Amino acid sequence: MVTCLDFSGIREYEQIQIYNVTNGERFTTYAIRAEAGSKIISVNGAAAHKAAVGDRLIICAYCAYSEQELINYKPRLVYLDENNTITRSSNTIPVQAA
Repeated sequence: MVTCLDFSGIREYEQIQIYNVTNGERFTTYAIRAEAGSKIISVNGAAAHKAAVGDRLIICAYCAYSEQELINYKPRLVYLDENNTITRSSNTIPVQAA
């Protein structure tokens, strides 16, 4: 069973940025692996004050690449539904009509 963490390429204990779309909070934390198949995405410790169950979150991991590495680099965007089930993956952000 592939987890969201594995599918996204985020490693356990890797530093991540969280952007809470629901309330505008932004904070830095690190990834902790939940039980496989649980579909749990939780915010723990002091950061738990910045998010609530049901909030829409953007979770980002960043890395520095050389110019040579960037030639063929494509980001991995993973989209989940309200049950934390992967609905699609892409390497570009879709353009939204105005």
